[in-house]
Amino acid sequence: MDAPDGSGHDRGPGPLRVASIASLTPLEELDADPFLVDSRSQHAMCARWAAERGHVVTRELLVHALRPDHEILWDDVDAGLVDLFVVPCDRVLHAAIGSPDTFAKECARRGIRVETAGLAEPAYDAEMKARVHRRLSMPTAGYDGC
Repeated sequence: MDAPDGSGHDRGPGPLRVASIASLTPLEELDADPFLVDSRSQHAMCARWAAERGHVVTRELLVHALRPDHEILWDDVDAGLVDLFVVPCDRVLHAAIGSPDTFAKECARRGIRVETAGLAEPAYDAEMKARVHRRLSMPTAGYDGC
């Protein structure tokens, strides 16, 4: 029997649980497409989208060209811990998932929605790109971009 929220899981009342998907894009792409490299801003967009709808992000995925059947996508869904996926935009989906069409079909088969946040992306100036570059190029030094 399908749950009232259409997720396929019989979960109690409460907010929908969201897995946000961000792309793991090489730092070399920073000048060409800074948002695609800036996974922190991607996850923040997904979190804002979820919060605006009363949902809660329970999982953040950071992936690149991942197979649509990869267990990292489905473990929390199968455990009943994720009700829907959200990506910031189609560009991120295409970079993060190897076959977005196959992923969408698998989501439909499992009764899991895939949403696109579609909010305004940050405007990247030289200073903002430099912060992203520092954060991604110095993670072992303890720099977290704050």
